[in-house]
Amino acid sequence: MPYFLTFQVVGWADVFSRKAYRDFILENLTYCRREKGLYLFGYVIMTNHVHLVAQQKDGKLSEWVRDFKKFTSKKLLKMVLENPQESRKEWLKMIFVYHAKFNKRSRDMQFWTHENHAIELYRAEIIESRMNYIHENPVRAGIVEKPEDYLYSSARNYSGLKGLIEVDYW
Repeated sequence: MPYFLTFQVVGWADVFSRKAYRDFILENLTYCRREKGLYLFGYVIMTNHVHLVAQQKDGKLSEWVRDFKKFTSKKLLKMVLENPQESRKEWLKMIFVYHAKFNKRSRDMQFWTHENHAIELYRAEIIESRMNYIHENPVRAGIVEKPEDYLYSSARNYSGLKGLIEVDYW
């Protein structure tokens, strides 16, 4: 069964305004499709959150989510703090440290919130609705005029354009 997922950066910090961090998420989604049994039907990477419509081949999506968030958070924290071009390093670190204080599961810093807002998509019209929602996200944000113009979205794949990564068509 496919799910609609949202991964949100703590404090709604605009980490993904940087290309390197967006590209890292794409690399990991591609790896998970090839190696971890993930069906990726749709995605969008916004500045401070990621939406997915995905399904795990073995049905253990919660385990995949846990592993994906754990791996990406460690690496993204390292990328942000060690990036010599990152002008917002101290400000972002302050946000990551602040949010970790309120969570027993976090250590010194926290990247993702613990909610995934997972919604089971049990009917075709619900899947279509969620796909439209994620593809329209950059339009609603005023970033692009048409969904397929946003590079970091599966809207390109579905409109016949070359997407940055492959998806599993719904």
